[in-house]
Amino acid sequence: MSPETIAKEKDTRPPVAIGHVRLYVSNIPEASDFFVKIGLRLITKSEQLAVLELRGGTHLVLRKSLEAIAPGINAPFDLMVDDIFATRDTFKKWDLTVSEIEPGRIHSSFTLTAPDGYLLTLTSSHTGDREV
Repeated sequence: MSPETIAKEKDTRPPVAIGHVRLYVSNIPEASDFFVKIGLRLITKSEQLAVLELRGGTHLVLRKSLEAIAPGINAPFDLMVDDIFATRDTFKKWDLTVSEIEPGRIHSSFTLTAPDGYLLTLTSSHTGDREV
């Protein structure tokens, strides 16, 4: 058996992932710097496009918006973190605008005000010891 076959047999992660999520913003450099600050990995950045990587390899693609973005709109995705309380505390220390943590049946969550006034929901992880 080849090392690749053995590795695939031991891989307990789901075989499918979300590849790309898109967000339209008014200022690509500002938005990409924000997402790097909160923990995403920068892949590439220009004035018209940025690609940032999340855990699991999903890419957040930032594109330049051709229209004005109304503040207070919920971002079309949420982010999941291992420690919701520590994450919120860190963001608050950085003077980012965060809501209180709301307990839920499955997830606890809070919102973070992102560039262009997007409301970005951060949720607690419930993956336990499963690899994702």
